[in-house]
Amino acid sequence: MIKKLLIFLIALCSKASFAQVVISEIDSDTSGFDTMEFIELKSSSPNFALDGYVLVFFNGGSSPYTGTTSYYAIDLDGYATDINGNFLIGNSQVSPSPRIVIPNNTIQNGPDGVALYQGNDSDYPFGTAATNTNLINALAYSNSNTTEPGALMTIWGLSSCINEMLNSAGATQSIQLLGGSFVVATPTPGVNNDGSGIPINYVTVSFTQPSYNEGDSFNITFTTSQPVQNETLIMNFTLNNGTFSMSDFSGGLTVSIPVGQTTTQTGITLTNDAIDEGDEEMLFRFQPLPTSYVANNDNIVVRIYDNDYQVNPWGTPLNPTYGIVSSTAPASYYSSLEGLSGAALKQAVQDIIANPGVVRLHSYADIWEILRTADQNPQNSNQVWCMYIEQPMAKLDQQTGSSIVGKWNREHIFCQSRGGFEAAMGDTADGINVWTTTSASSTVDGVSDAHHIRAENGQENSSRNNKNYGPVASSTVYAGPSTGPQAGSWKGDVARALFYMAVRFNGLNVVNGDPSEYLADGVTPSGNIGDLATLLTWNTTDPRDDFEMNRNNYIYTWQMNRNPFIDHPTLANYIFGANYGQPWSSTLSTGEFTDLNVRMYPNPASDRITITGVDSEGIVEFYSLTGQKVKTATFSGNTVFNLDLSSGLYMVKITSENKSTTRRLIVK
Repeated sequence: MIKKLLIFLIALCSKASFAQVVISEIDSDTSGFDTMEFIELKSSSPNFALDGYVLVFFNGGSSPYTGTTSYYAIDLDGYATDINGNFLIGNSQVSPSPRIVIPNNTIQNGPDGVALYQGNDSDYPFGTAATNTNLINALAYSNSNTTEPGALMTIWGLSSCINEMLNSAGATQSIQLLGGSFVVATPTPGVNNDGSGIPINYVTVSFTQPSYNEGDSFNITFTTSQPVQNETLIMNFTLNNGTFSMSDFSGGLTVSIPVGQTTTQTGITLTNDAIDEGDEEMLFRFQPLPTSYVANNDNIVVRIYDNDYQVNPWGTPLNPTYGIVSSTAPASYYSSLEGLSGAALKQAVQDIIANPGVVRLHSYADIWEILRTADQNPQNSNQVWCMYIEQPMAKLDQQTGSSIVGKWNREHIFCQSRGGFEAAMGDTADGINVWTTTSASSTVDGVSDAHHIRAENGQENSSRNNKNYGPVASSTVYAGPSTGPQAGSWKGDVARALFYMAVRFNGLNVVNGDPSEYLADGVTPSGNIGDLATLLTWNTTDPRDDFEMNRNNYIYTWQMNRNPFIDHPTLANYIFGANYGQPWSSTLSTGEFTDLNVRMYPNPASDRITITGVDSEGIVEFYSLTGQKVKTATFSGNTVFNLDLSSGLYMVKITSENKSTTRRLIVK
C-alpha cells in the first residue's frame, strides 16, 4: 500500500511507502557544471537486494510545468544496499564512489521528478509517460519556489514539492529524508542522513598525475580511512577500457594492506609499442570490495597519450604553410567557368558543386568521422584543430553527451537557425560508401555539408551561437573569442565556407550589414548571414593555406564536390565583390607565389622587415586584422622596409607580376 507523507516543515513532494526501499536523498543542482549530482536509496534492512526495481527520472518542466515523460532509467537488478541500507547513484566525482556512475549533468534541476518502480529499464524507454502502476516511491522537486511539476504530482498523488534552493546555500545543498520528513541540508552521500550507522572504512585511490605518456611508469596509491582490522585487506582492480587493454601496460592488479596499516602502492608501466593507436583512456575500477569497505573514489579515468602520433609537413592555420598541398580537382573540374561573369558564373559554379548526379549527401552523424580527419591537427594526428580558439583538442574529447565543457563538437559556419537546416530522425553514421542524392534546392541538406562544418571547442561554439560575422564583436556579431589567441586564422576559412554555401544552396545568401535571422513571420529562417564586406576582406587578408586545401581534398573524397573558393579564392570577387560582371579565368586566380621563393624576415619584427625572392617590381600592403590598409609601398628586388607600426598582428600582401601572396606579421 502506498502511503502519502505529509510534510509541514518545508515545501516537499514525495510519495513514500512502507516498502523496504525508498528514495532518501537527491542532489540535482550542484555548483559549477553539475558534476557531483547523486541520488540515494535507503532500505529498511541492510544488504537488501534491489532485483526487480528500476529508478526512472521524469521531465516535469514543460510549460506550464505539464511534462510527464521519462528521460533516463536505471535498472537495479544485481545490486544491493550496503551494511547501513544505503545505495548511492551519481557522477564519477561524487565521494564516496557511487555504486552506479551516471554521466555528468544527467539529473535535471527541476521542476522534475524521480520514481522507484517495480520493473526493468526496458519498461521505461525515453519518452515513457509517468504512471502510478507498480510505483514504489516518488519524489518531485524544483530549484524554484514558484515552479512545481504539477502534472507529475497529480499522477503520483503528491500534494507538495520541495525546493532544493530553499536556503542561501542553494546548489551546495541536497534534499534528504530525515526523521520522516524531507529537509534541505548539507549532502550526506554514502552515509545515513542522521549520522548513525555502522562506521565504514573508505578506500581512496590516487594517481601522481591525471595523464601519462606511453612508456611512463607510475604508482597507484591505496589509502584506507581507518587502519585495517581483523585480517589483511585484499583488493582487486582493472584498468581496461575500450581499446586500452592488458597489452598496453604491465603490473599487478591485486594489492593488499596488512592489519594495522592504512596504505599500499603498486607500480604500472605503460607499453611503448611504436604504433599509433591514438590517445586512449585507462579506467581504474575496483572489483567488489570486502564487506565494511567502500570505495571513496572509483571509475577513475586517466588519459594515456600515444607518443607515436603522425606529423604532416604542412602547418596549422595559426602557423600556415603554402604550396605544399596541391588541389586534387580533376583538370577539367572548373573548365565550364572560363569566360563567364555575373549570374551566369554563379550558376555555372552551382552546376558543379550541387550536381545531383554527382554530389553525395552523407548523414549528419558521419560528420564526426569526416572532421576527425579533415580537421586533424597537422602537428599531432591524435588531435583536431579547433577553428575559433586556434588551438588543438584531443580527438578523445569529442562531445558525446550533453556537456560541452572541455569537449569539441560540430560548428555550422552558416548557422542552422539561419539556414533552416535539420537532421533526420534516427540519423546514424553509415560510412563513406553510403549516401543519398542532393541538389541545390535541398537547403535542409546543409546540416551535413562538411564544407561549412568545423571542429570547434564546445563552449566557444556556444558563445558564437548564431551570430553574423564582422570586424567588431556585439550581441549580433561574432568577431572571435574573447580569450586566448586572437590571430584571426579562421577568418578567411569562414568567408570561403559562407561563399560556398551561398552558391551551393538556393535560398542562402551572404549580404552586407546585419540581416534578419527570420522572415517577417518570426519563424521561417531568412537564409541570410552577414557581413559580406567583412567576408570579402577576410578572404584576402587570411588567404587559403595548406591546411584548408588538404581539408578541401579530403571532403571531396566523401561528397564528390569541392569548395571552389578554396581552389580559386578570386572567384569570390567575381561573384560577390568588385569584379562582378567581369569575365573570370582560372589563369588570373593562382593567388600565391607557388613558383617563387618569397621570404619576409624577421618575424616577429620590431622596426623593419626584409622581403626577398621578388626580382621585378612589386607592391607590398599592410592590413590590420579588421581589414584596414594601414601602409603601402612599391619596391623592386630585395628590399628593407621601415615599419612604423604599432605592436600587434598584421597581414602583409605582396603582389608582383599578377601574382600575390599574403603573410602574417607580428610587430613587437
